[in-house]
Amino acid sequence: MMNIWFDLHNSPHINMFRRLISELQGEHEVIITARALANTVDLLNLHRLNYEIVGKHYGANVGRKFLGYPVRVRDLYRFLKDRSVDLAVSQSSFHSPVVARLLGARSIYLNDNEHALGNVPAFLFADVIMLPEFLDISRVRWQGARAAKVRHFPGIKEGMYLWYFADQFMSRRTDKTMQDQRRAVYVRPEPWTAQYYKSEINFLDSLLLGLRDHVALTVLPRGRAQGAHYRAEKFKGIRVIDTALDLADIAPDCDLFIGAGGTMTREMAVLGIPTVSIYRSDLLDVDRYLLRSGCMQHRPDLDAETALKILDNAIERGPNLELLHKGKVAYSQLYSLIAELGSRR
Repeated sequence: MMNIWFDLHNSPHINMFRRLISELQGEHEVIITARALANTVDLLNLHRLNYEIVGKHYGANVGRKFLGYPVRVRDLYRFLKDRSVDLAVSQSSFHSPVVARLLGARSIYLNDNEHALGNVPAFLFADVIMLPEFLDISRVRWQGARAAKVRHFPGIKEGMYLWYFADQFMSRRTDKTMQDQRRAVYVRPEPWTAQYYKSEINFLDSLLLGLRDHVALTVLPRGRAQGAHYRAEKFKGIRVIDTALDLADIAPDCDLFIGAGGTMTREMAVLGIPTVSIYRSDLLDVDRYLLRSGCMQHRPDLDAETALKILDNAIERGPNLELLHKGKVAYSQLYSLIAELGSRR
């Protein structure tokens, strides 16, 4: 039996790890820490995961992020030092591998963002670095990734959990198509507090106002702070959900997804929903990978007229079975790696 620590410090990590956590809890003790960032806490509560809030997010300012980093490392160490942690597992938690080393524990660090500066300490202290197959180590060597630590997994990280969700999605999707409903468009705004995001914020206003009278429009802000902008009177008639809304509720209802961020855009693309990325900073290799595969479009200057044309011409493709199969293999690879590192104690 191991004590396994997951730092679920951002919204996408709940879906990514909750099945794995459930399986591991049958044999091991699982400890979950989190930050009150975006919709993280709401999703943890929605899925009834036991967690502890440790530290906070320091916003978009790089200086505050830099100064806040050692503070959360300290807080995590204090919280975990008497809990006999054997293994730390995280996706893009720049704190986790450092804290694990301080605790004398091993760590597995997954990442698919070659632009994230936080990879530098994480790559340095992680025992194993898991990267998607298309992300060559040369792209992250400048951050300190060493070949001896790297293990590539097939597909993309979203496939690691979407493979077991796809059947449920298809069933509910069929129920929707049998009903006469107004076409549903979901929009996810930009990650305005992320270090790697270098473009403008709140640029979606004209697109949303242009779509409002033609579709059932839902905006999915990254928490209540960003949601306040879209609750202004001028956006009346647009549904704004800045608390927890599960992927299982969004995907079956969605006829077109427009994303200015990363993970949710990729989730919809893999599930075969017509998807347009309007991400305005440097595209990650993972997004280029999906563009090459034909899973989504990239239109950073999308306007309402073009969006409606895309919706009119959208073809129901169904989930990308190749990526889902690769995701299942990647999930098994991670599970086996956890067992492998645990056996080295």
